[in-house]
Amino acid sequence: MLQFSASLLNRPVLSLQTGGVVATTTGAIINPNNLKIEGFYCIDHFDRRRTAVLLYQDIRDVIVQGFVVNDQDVLADPGELVRLKEVINIHFDVLGKQVVTTKKEKLGKVIDFAAETTTMYIQKLYLAQSMFKNLTGGNLGIDRTQIVEITDKKIIVQDLSGTVSAHAGAMA
Repeated sequence: MLQFSASLLNRPVLSLQTGGVVATTTGAIINPNNLKIEGFYCIDHFDRRRTAVLLYQDIRDVIVQGFVVNDQDVLADPGELVRLKEVINIHFDVLGKQVVTTKKEKLGKVIDFAAETTTMYIQKLYLAQSMFKNLTGGNLGIDRTQIVEITDKKIIVQDLSGTVSAHAGAMA
């Protein structure tokens, strides 16, 4: 099921063992090479000074109340995650990135994304367009298959002139 970024961030992490909240997600750890959410930064409810990481594979379920995990023990220290060290050090965030076409046409900035909760791959990017373009069509939705390249500053997508663009007026 697709979930918008707002339903993934600032959400409680619920323990099946204790039946209560053990943490709250504060940010996503996104791999820029494949747009996969590898995990989430969390604030531990038992030690609020501790920033922990919840890996996506430790999430048992995503429900309305938040993320369901087995126990608080799944929360890891960021320094312990050797395989994710490179991705964590990049501090990549898709929100706010400029999106341009291969022909260098500016489409707008990413204001939201939708991720598949079973795989945690970002499937859609939603862009805020310039004031002029916004009058004619609203927000623009870009599918992950349209992405050509991701850099530090921008996301390059296929030229939209030959394809039918999906407007996010009916973001469902």
